[in-house]
Amino acid sequence: MVQFDPDQIATTAIQGLSNHSTGRALMPDDPVRIASISKTFVGLAVMRLVEQQALDLDSDVSGYLGWSLQHPAHRDVPITLRLLLSHQSGLRDGINYALPMDAQLETELQNPKAWDAEHPPGAYFAYANLNFPVIAAVMEAATGKRFDHIMKSQVFDPLKLDACFNWTLCSDAKLIAAVTLYRATGEVARDDLRGIRESCPVVPARDGNCDITRYQLGQTGSIFSPQGGLRTSASDLAKVGQIFLRNDGSYLSPTSIALMTNPIWQYDDNNGDSENGYFCAYGLAIHILAAPRRPASCKDDPFGDGAMRFGHSGEAYALKSGLWINPAKKEGIAFYRTQVPENDPSGHCIYFCD
Repeated sequence: MVQFDPDQIATTAIQGLSNHSTGRALMPDDPVRIASISKTFVGLAVMRLVEQQALDLDSDVSGYLGWSLQHPAHRDVPITLRLLLSHQSGLRDGINYALPMDAQLETELQNPKAWDAEHPPGAYFAYANLNFPVIAAVMEAATGKRFDHIMKSQVFDPLKLDACFNWTLCSDAKLIAAVTLYRATGEVARDDLRGIRESCPVVPARDGNCDITRYQLGQTGSIFSPQGGLRTSASDLAKVGQIFLRNDGSYLSPTSIALMTNPIWQYDDNNGDSENGYFCAYGLAIHILAAPRRPASCKDDPFGDGAMRFGHSGEAYALKSGLWINPAKKEGIAFYRTQVPENDPSGHCIYFCD
């Protein structure tokens, strides 16, 4: 775990090995598949593109994609980046969101299981990974660039982060330092690299082909795992947290920071799936904890101190992670745990779930 304020980053707790076979000690700069905190990084890239007028939060994304993205029961309601980033688009994880390289979103999203059958876009919150391949496809269609290159130019390079999605653009040094994810049994869950690049770092085509030159921009969006495939370190998470604390316009304008970190959606006991009270306020790819005026059914104070925080959690491949910022105290924490037991409380828990 690392703690940070606007000016300093301090490692406060670290233990374990980055790889059991090599015996390499875990370090705060070692990259790990950080799971859904990836969504916040995608949100940063989208806001940069909005500021550059390459994207608009409230335009129908069909105009970027070149095909109609429509809720099958509510075709008159436009789906926008604001709705996608705040999990109010009507999309649901009823289909596979790790689509193969030769899949077409336009075809896959004709499946009724991909949609909320009861609510139109904009009327209901339900956390869904599937939103983010769509966002990635929109980014690609608008810029004519591959998603991983967009993330490098809009987030990693400006912030001087040696990070990547699905290992495609991380340096050799980071590859050597990769954290292997293990299940509680000790079985490898992901990323047993030992300094060797994967032969296929993306989601391959249905026939196993991994020729990335065949990838069609803006058509699939999922092969770099925008919903959870970011490889980054605890130290670099803290650097991103500092951007929000400083809020000095050096990376994003204060207006963009405010759009991301203020509630776009707030739970009222009827307007969303709170996952047993954990999701009660959400911005643009930012989860807000203990926001004011939330109903008593909310249990979104995992730190137990009543303080409002924003950031994101992650949970995948026996890892749980968090990047949380306390704006009132001008401080934050970034952390992850690996080898989390399967019976550990589910539902995007952090440390203190009941």
